[in-house]
Amino acid sequence: MPELRTSAPGRVCLFGEHQDYLGLPVIAAAVNLRIGVEADSVPGDAIEVHMPDVGARTVLHPNAPQVYEGPRDYLRSCITVLQRLGCTWSQGYRVTMRGDIPINAGVSSSSAMVVMWLKFMLCASDAPPAADAEDLARLGHAAEVLEFDEPGGMMDHFCAALGGVLHINTVAPFAATRLPATLAGFVLGNSLQPKATIETLRSTRADVVEGIRLLSEVMPEFSLAGTAIEEAEPMLLRLPPRPARRLRANLVNRDLTLAAGPALAEGDDAALGRLLSEHHAQLRDGLDLSTPKIERMLNAALAAGALGGKVNGSGGGGCMFAYAPGREEAVAEAVLAEGGDATIVSVDDGVRIG
Repeated sequence: MPELRTSAPGRVCLFGEHQDYLGLPVIAAAVNLRIGVEADSVPGDAIEVHMPDVGARTVLHPNAPQVYEGPRDYLRSCITVLQRLGCTWSQGYRVTMRGDIPINAGVSSSSAMVVMWLKFMLCASDAPPAADAEDLARLGHAAEVLEFDEPGGMMDHFCAALGGVLHINTVAPFAATRLPATLAGFVLGNSLQPKATIETLRSTRADVVEGIRLLSEVMPEFSLAGTAIEEAEPMLLRLPPRPARRLRANLVNRDLTLAAGPALAEGDDAALGRLLSEHHAQLRDGLDLSTPKIERMLNAALAAGALGGKVNGSGGGGCMFAYAPGREEAVAEAVLAEGGDATIVSVDDGVRIG
């Protein structure tokens, strides 16, 4: 058996896609697709990492200043973040990293890797500082988003660290609350279309921020969190079409996220499915995040008995998911028939050792 193993889950965003970086609440769930490492000690203090899933290998020297070899060198940025906490490593390891989370598909493979790697590096350090799951999520956000000045929020890191179904408050200092929701019946459909996560996030965020700025000029009392869409609607007509359309979509999705709380608490599957599809309509028509193939996959899932569904992640490709309690197999077959890759998934725990 390996001397040390850690793993962390991917996630689906139920409600609040493209909301977390705007300070609006999000509801998301960790799912049982995971990435992990198996490690054995070796002489010295270097860490040799083998990544057979992507055909890569690298050697890390964790006690030295880290020089990034690219804009998303997360293995090294995690070490940098932990060095700032005073971590040192006197034991070397040979590590194998594997996972079944689709890569670059909107299921949070990168954040799961970051949180898992942080957990491993903490366990491997000489004197690990005290860090609970929420601390780990914050360290993950620092290593992935802040270190590279990327436009992401904390949804993915909370899901990977805490697991379960979470309501996430994305206003600093950020907080995640476990919801007592029992959910089953998710079918994840990978369109197998690559997506440009960072570029999509930057473009969408820029348009919404511009919309907020312009709307605030003609409506000084406007609040993204509190202004009713009925109040904002007349003023949105005075804005350029694209930022107005994208800002309006965020306001609608804000309200759908609020409405989802009671549906989850009451276990109302029909209401939950309807709200997911309404959310998707805004992501598709307001934020331009869907693709023709994802639309075919979603339509096929609904025709096969799914109660609802939506694009998952930043959009422009990647995955969708359908909510289909009791109809999972039929919906998975329908997604496969449209050329997607279908996986029935369930809610899972957060980061773990062993």
